[in-house]
Amino acid sequence: MRKAILVLIFSFTLLNCDSDGFNNNNPYLPNYSFSFDVNINLPSYSQLQFVSNAVLITQPGVGVNGIIVFNTGSGFNAFDAGCPNQPLTSCSTMTINGINAVCPCDNVEYSLFTGLGGLQYPLKRYRVEVLGNIIRVYN
Repeated sequence: MRKAILVLIFSFTLLNCDSDGFNNNNPYLPNYSFSFDVNINLPSYSQLQFVSNAVLITQPGVGVNGIIVFNTGSGFNAFDAGCPNQPLTSCSTMTINGINAVCPCDNVEYSLFTGLGGLQYPLKRYRVEVLGNIIRVYN
């Protein structure tokens, strides 16, 4: 009986483990697979070489409403440019205001350091991999 309980607890623990703790679920923003490389040597992305700077990238097929890439000083964050607490509409593409992203639909600001904005859903975070001067953002 004791072995059965230990096996059950061990199985439950394994089933609840996540490979990297990455959760990207939001009912307003669908999960699209993409990979996009940002070369920070190019003039349009060169401001990412400096701490606390962000770039909005709105190319088709990159995120839901584009992506925002942000230099935190210790690495890079990448978030979807879609408002995380709004249905997809013409006003649901975020804008950058310093170290925050702003949703024009409701004027809620979200920190580009943490992704938090005080409402139910934070910014939709994407994975980031730095390869020299290339920042790969992917989902």
